[in-house]
Amino acid sequence: MAQASLSTHVLDTGTGRPAVGIHVRLYRGDELVADAATGADGRIGNFGRELEPGLYRIVFAMPDAFFSSAAFEILLQDGHYHVPLLLAPYGCVTYRGS
Repeated sequence: MAQASLSTHVLDTGTGRPAVGIHVRLYRGDELVADAATGADGRIGNFGRELEPGLYRIVFAMPDAFFSSAAFEILLQDGHYHVPLLLAPYGCVTYRGS
């Protein structure tokens, strides 16, 4: 059976530093699959290891007064995926990392 894995990191571009303690949840449908917070380096490694391929939703709790969370649907297939989040004072962006 094919397996997927996922990691993430969050960078605060306003300060130029890793965002520590960002709460991140991973869902498949309505089921919570993984739940963790970023460490001192702003990373969560092997978040939701050994995942079945499919559609997932990754939700970042935002440390911002305007955005309470940012959620992205991602399609995981066989292999490793890295989903970084860049925070700015009035926005955020993500991309498929390596």
